[in-house]
Amino acid sequence: MATKGPESLSVPARNKRPAAHPGARATALTILLNIHRQQPLADDVVDSIFESLKVREVDRGLIFELVYGVLRHRETLDWRLNQFADRPMSRLPLTVAMIFRLGAYQLLYLDKIPPSAAVNESVKLAKTIGGRNWSGMMNAVLRNIIRQPAPPWPDPSEDPILALSIRHSCPSWVVERWLSAWGTQKTQTLCEATLQIPPLTLRTNTLQCSRDELIARLRSEGHAARETTISPLGVMLEKCGKLGDLGPLTDGWCYIEDEAAQLIPPLLDTKPDHHVLDACAAPGGKTTHISQLMLNHGQVIAVDRDAQRLKRLTSNSQRLGLTNIMPVCADMETDIPSTPSSTANRTQQNTWTSLQGQKFDRILLDVPCSGLGVLRRHPEGKWLKGPDLIDHVQRLQGKILEQVSTLLRPGGVLVYSACSTEVEETSQVVDTFLEHHQDCYQDSVKPWLPPAAQALVNDAGSLVTSFNTVSMDGFFAARVRKQKR
Repeated sequence: MATKGPESLSVPARNKRPAAHPGARATALTILLNIHRQQPLADDVVDSIFESLKVREVDRGLIFELVYGVLRHRETLDWRLNQFADRPMSRLPLTVAMIFRLGAYQLLYLDKIPPSAAVNESVKLAKTIGGRNWSGMMNAVLRNIIRQPAPPWPDPSEDPILALSIRHSCPSWVVERWLSAWGTQKTQTLCEATLQIPPLTLRTNTLQCSRDELIARLRSEGHAARETTISPLGVMLEKCGKLGDLGPLTDGWCYIEDEAAQLIPPLLDTKPDHHVLDACAAPGGKTTHISQLMLNHGQVIAVDRDAQRLKRLTSNSQRLGLTNIMPVCADMETDIPSTPSSTANRTQQNTWTSLQGQKFDRILLDVPCSGLGVLRRHPEGKWLKGPDLIDHVQRLQGKILEQVSTLLRPGGVLVYSACSTEVEETSQVVDTFLEHHQDCYQDSVKPWLPPAAQALVNDAGSLVTSFNTVSMDGFFAARVRKQKR
């Protein structure tokens, strides 16, 4: 992918993708509208629309490109469009604004889409909207983007928040937070990361094969695979094709998981005979890794409040051949089982009641959070989250940590983790908890990390991957031990 210079947008980065069937644009529009109106994860909407509309395989790649391209670059797209539109994108009807963004993304970032096709298909979409005829405005604005020279980027010396927000398509409230917490250079690093296309990374299921065996099989099946830099179990795919055709994945040899997430479960230092709680478990990436580290012995109680996501956890466990995982549908905040079926609810109630009388050797608490460390993976979060979210989730995290800590046995270990860059959700939650629990203290995570990850440990002994240089997600993890009596 070509890169753009800092002075203008005259030579935009362009991704090479095959030309789309016209229906692909309409499908991408439907997905984007559903994401913004219903605010679920983009991945879930894409999967649902692909299934319900029986989207052709030939169209799926470009639809995916259009949806995630618009989500990643929305602020920059709006900036370019606003220079020619008679009103800002934020004041247009949502459907109209999305069609503008789809058209502009094709013009500025996609190499194989002829500009005339991008404009004409956008105009066709505009004609499907009832009420005012937007096609003339659509045609004029998009053609001006083609014809007029790109303006210079906003000057960082005049307004650093605006400059970083427009240049890297980040919400201004996020940029402002990061500048205050991290300074200009680190903020730029974080902003740039939100535009990256995350690699497809696998975690080896060592109960089925070694990493070398996994790589050898992938290569024999025509996939470009290599070892990850830090995780000793990770494999990065540079060329994959359809995931459904990935034999080692369907055979349970591996699990799709970012390299940073693969570093979390080993911090528990689990043993085969341990009784382990994964308190916010679905869809099961870290749960199945814990089970794997325990050699499929002992017991892992996997709790989550979302019954549908727990079904995915169960499916993933079965595919990987793991039998020591017990899913429990319950809300760790409210302490109330949440399975909707009455029969299942009684079973979950009995299970949860029995769990409350138990003490666990190890607990993983991968808390609900803002997700600001994984915006490259979930770019919809840039536009569906707001500044009030941080305080809300911090209170929730503290409450869940208090609740879960009562289930830890003396001498046991709790790992607190979050895919966030924000200290309010990470170190501050742990520090506040320790201030009120004199029977607990923080261990350094260093002894349980591979040598290549040692540089990712901060002065407090916590793992922080936000500023890594090997294309990992932004994670935090701290290791808390309860004193023996």
